[in-house]
Amino acid sequence: MVDHDSPISLSPSGGSTLAKSIVSGQVDEHWNLPEGTILASGVRRGTSLVIDIVIVTTVLMLATRWELLHVWVFETWRTSPQHSLAYTFVLLSSHWLYWRVTGLWYSRSFGQKMMGLAIVCTDGSEVTSEMWDRRAFWKLVYLVPLVNAMVAVYEVARIFQRHTHQTNLDLKVGTIVAHANSLPPGIRKHIR
Repeated sequence: MVDHDSPISLSPSGGSTLAKSIVSGQVDEHWNLPEGTILASGVRRGTSLVIDIVIVTTVLMLATRWELLHVWVFETWRTSPQHSLAYTFVLLSSHWLYWRVTGLWYSRSFGQKMMGLAIVCTDGSEVTSEMWDRRAFWKLVYLVPLVNAMVAVYEVARIFQRHTHQTNLDLKVGTIVAHANSLPPGIRKHIR
């Protein structure tokens, strides 16, 4: 029976199987948040992003007496591109500043706070200033019409595909978005 061609080969009994070797190779790659941490769903994350955009845009509209609305008017881009560029700069820089400052002060934005979310590093530590800069910058893509819809669909698909529920932005920056109340008190002490 030993000399026939079998599609199944037996590994030597060294105690190591293929599954064990694969899992042992992934141990170092796995983030080490505490057990019981509930990762944020795509719906909660999307809702918090929409809340943030509505908050900042509403404040800007009131502050500019609705003049900022011209950033989305094609006629203004055609007749007065310098004003449209100025409006665009105000819109983008205000959102970047909002996400950066709320990230540094509260370790999350107001929309994320309303949805009960927290942002932490993959090792459970506090997100650094440089990481908030990068997160805020890459979130600006959600303010560009048409591009925002394509990127949102792609990122939501990534959230549902990955067991860590991370977007490509999360992977680039090294962050995890979780339910704030599911984190242990030691990790969420910096989250306000």
